Amino acid sequence: MAGGSRLRAWGVTLGGFMAFLVVLTACAGPYQYYEGTGIHDATAAEVAGGWENVEGTRVVLGKDGTALLEKLDGQDFDFEDGWRLSGAGTWQLTDDNGGQVVRLALTARTRVESRSSATATDTSTPEPPWTYAWSFYVDRDQHDKLKLFFFYGDPDIGNAYVMTRETGS
Repeated sequence: MAGGSRLRAWGVTLGGFMAFLVVLTACAGPYQYYEGTGIHDATAAEVAGGWENVEGTRVVLGKDGTALLEKLDGQDFDFEDGWRLSGAGTWQLTDDNGGQVVRLALTARTRVESRSSATATDTSTPEPPWTYAWSFYVDRDQHDKLKLFFFYGDPDIGNAYVMTRETGS
């Protein structure tokens, strides 16, 4: 009997530890602890130029650090508000241990659009921001071409908003 009690106590302890681990990792989505792409060789001159995505977004990063953007969606949970911002701003290429990041700041909003008519008429949708900042991770595709991306929406899903070099750039 003593061996059975010891085994049962061990099982309860192990079960409690497993429950603790489940709670600890329940909200640890794919990008919550994302440390970057590991890319450290991109230059500002290589990043400058036109970028686009399949949703009609267009971003032009000037060699002088200025930026023009059209229909750029919000990052992280802001994406779910449905607004798309256009305007002018600034950008810079930064580098840290995890890799390079393009920091894009909208400083002068010129237009706001909506991804759907549902969010445009929803009165509970928050007012789109007049200024905004994005952090695009810098990566390379299988052909060694640069691409820029950020994560959006629910962190447990890990959706990536990918910008590729503008066709003809």
